[in-house]
Amino acid sequence: MSVPYVLNPELDLVLERVVDVPQEQIWAAWTIAEHLKAWFCPRPWSLAACEINLIAGGAFNTTMRSPEGEEFPCDGCYLEVIPPHRLVFTSVLKEGFRPVPQSELPFTAIIELESVPGGTKYTARAMHATAEGCQQHVAMGFHEGWNAALDQLVEYAKATWPASTI
Repeated sequence: MSVPYVLNPELDLVLERVVDVPQEQIWAAWTIAEHLKAWFCPRPWSLAACEINLIAGGAFNTTMRSPEGEEFPCDGCYLEVIPPHRLVFTSVLKEGFRPVPQSELPFTAIIELESVPGGTKYTARAMHATAEGCQQHVAMGFHEGWNAALDQLVEYAKATWPASTI
């Protein structure tokens, strides 16, 4: 059973959309490294590396690459994995629930997927420890970036699974 999420508008950012892609495809796009690498970063950025160990306490490590070739690693870990409905991961812990000495952008993300007529209700939440951290994420382009990445996920899913099955 999951702990209920309570929105704190000073600390949390939310992206909620209904997309015309089946829930199972979005789940696969989020949980299989080769799929995640295809859409996760808003273009022209890319995901240079990805490690997924899809269990609570398992690694969720990514390395984003800028258009100039600069790499930004982010080690994290899954806190909750409920296929195909809910992923919770954080940048403040690494595999095995080991604390990260310092995270450039400490946050916890909750991805929730719900089948609805015509597709999936997609809800992504980024929870921050401080209002400053939340505003830093906004300034980095949370809304534009996470929306662009979701558009890329939808595009990728339709190209990869055109028959609406995985």
